[in-house]
Amino acid sequence: MLKEVDLTKISIDPFYTVGKEWMLLSAGTEKKHNMMTVSWGSFGVLWHKNVSTIYVRPQRYTLELIDENEFYALNFFDETYRSVLNYCGSHSGRDVDKGKETGLTPVFDREAPYYEQAKLVLICRKIYRQQFDSSGFYDSDIKDQNYANNDYHQCYVGEIITALSV
Repeated sequence: MLKEVDLTKISIDPFYTVGKEWMLLSAGTEKKHNMMTVSWGSFGVLWHKNVSTIYVRPQRYTLELIDENEFYALNFFDETYRSVLNYCGSHSGRDVDKGKETGLTPVFDREAPYYEQAKLVLICRKIYRQQFDSSGFYDSDIKDQNYANNDYHQCYVGEIITALSV
């Protein structure tokens, strides 16, 4: 059972947690919600607020749910959920019911949907959005390796308003 915790008491290695364990980004409402696996993101302080930064490609179904709603959630799982994260990162919510397919249980008692099985959840309120622009890359190899289709990520900065943990 997840309970609210003091964000300043959470200790995670962001490089390992985001880059290796990944996280599940969820957004929407009880009527229409979705989740997607993300392995790019960051945490820090910006504009005197504790924030997360996430990146979503324009073709992802979750993008429209983030845009339609004020809040999103970042869900972190233990290693036993690796296959679920793989599934959510390779299937679109436009085509399948990922909740049904993965067995994850959505919870709707906060500003954004999150998942009962998570070990940690961060509820975030969007405060800034910007699309990457090809002219901003100093290293053209990064652009060439990641954006062959010119499908530049939308970058979202969200204020972390609630932390839930087991």
